[in-house]
This record gives sequence, C-alpha cells and structure tokens, in this order.
Amino acid sequence: MLHNNLNAAQFRRGLRDGVPIGLGYFAVAFTLGIAAKNAGFTAGQATLTSFLINASAGEFAGFTLIAAGASYLEVAVMELIANARYLLMSCSLSQKLPPETPLRHRLLVAFDLTDEIFAISVVRPGALNPWYTYGAVTVALPGWSLGTCLGVVMGNVLPARLVCALSVGLYGMFLAIIVPPARQSRIVAGVVLASMAASFAVSRIHWFDGISSGMKIILLTLVIAGAAAVLFPVQEGAAGTQSGQEGGATQ
Repeated sequence: MLHNNLNAAQFRRGLRDGVPIGLGYFAVAFTLGIAAKNAGFTAGQATLTSFLINASAGEFAGFTLIAAGASYLEVAVMELIANARYLLMSCSLSQKLPPETPLRHRLLVAFDLTDEIFAISVVRPGALNPWYTYGAVTVALPGWSLGTCLGVVMGNVLPARLVCALSVGLYGMFLAIIVPPARQSRIVAGVVLASMAASFAVSRIHWFDGISSGMKIILLTLVIAGAAAVLFPVQEGAAGTQSGQEGGATQ
C-alpha cells in the first residue's frame, strides 16, 4: 500500500510539472499540423504520427521529405539521424532509475522521452520513480498530438493565404532553438551559417539535380555534422565539468 501511495504521489507531481510542457507542445504542434496538412496528411494520420513520434525536428523533417516525394528509406534514415539523441537520453535516464526497475518501465519511460521530459526527470533528487515521468507524459503527449490534429483541421478550413502564413510559425520555432546557442558559441553560429550556405548551394548547383531532396538533406546533415564533430570536438575536461554539474543537481 505504501508503495502504491508513493507511486500515486509521484504521478501527481509529474502531472503538475508536465502542464506547462503540454501547453507549450500544444502551441508548437499547431504549426506542425499545418506542415502535415501541406504534406497531404489527414487529421487522423497526423495525430497518430505525433502520438508515436513526439519530436518536433524529427516530424518536421519527415513531413518535409514526404512532401518532397522522398522514398521510405530516405525518410527512415532521416528520422534515425534527427532522433538519434533520444537513444543517448534514454540510456542516460535509465541509469537514474532504481536497479530493480523492470524492463517494461524502462521501455515505457524511453518511449516518450523528449528534451523537456528528460530535463525535468533527470533533475529529480535521488533515484527517479518512473511514475513521475508517466505523469508528465500523460499531459505532454496529448498536448502534442491534439495540437497537431487541430493544426491539420484548421489548415483545411482556413484560407490558403492564412495557412501559408501560419506555416512560417514552425520556422520561427527552429530559429528560437538555434539562435540562443549560436549567440553563445561562435562554433555553433559558424555551423549554422555553413549549413544554410551549403543548403542554398546544393539547391542551385545543377550537379545535384539528379539527387532527390530527401537524400540532399541526409547527405548535408551527415557531412556538416560529421565535419563539425571532427574539427571542433568537445573537450573531455569540459564534458566532465558539465557531467559533474548535472550530477550535483540530481543529488
């Protein structure tokens, strides 16, 4: 009984902490729904996609490739690249769970692990009770899915000009993601500018006309990200300091 009461308390705490995340997801997913509509998705298809893939960058990349007529393989490879960080997050958060945590709980926690869910879960003091993450997911996941659904529905109702204007909102979200770290790091700013220049060049140079849009995105992602990792590796000392700070926050 005590164990059940503890799980219920952690679940309620997760619900409370997940409310701001769910509201934010709802607003952002609305513009993602516009992108899904432009890619030919129905409201049901887009909602199911957001329920299974709660990742803005991954979904946007997928919708973009689908709209461009990319193959299944190209979409699969791009999704693997865009969402690879969640594999690392899942492994990291798994270490914070009690050793006796069953595999089913570890898999469920990893299923809907996003940047924000990871952030509030990893800073919990002591070992992480999976029911806390379940509570946060219970609010966040519907917010993301319903926001996407509403975006598709409104995209089918609103005038074409307004839908086109709303489509820009998702690009604004990505600008909000890349601008702060670009201002803090010249390396990040350089990589962002290089990515923009390379993408523009590839779209204009006729040598690349025989390559599909999806493959262009994949190749640019691999080449630029790989070059940045080789030329500007994270120093072990800096990584250790960051890990130490995160470890202190969880104690």
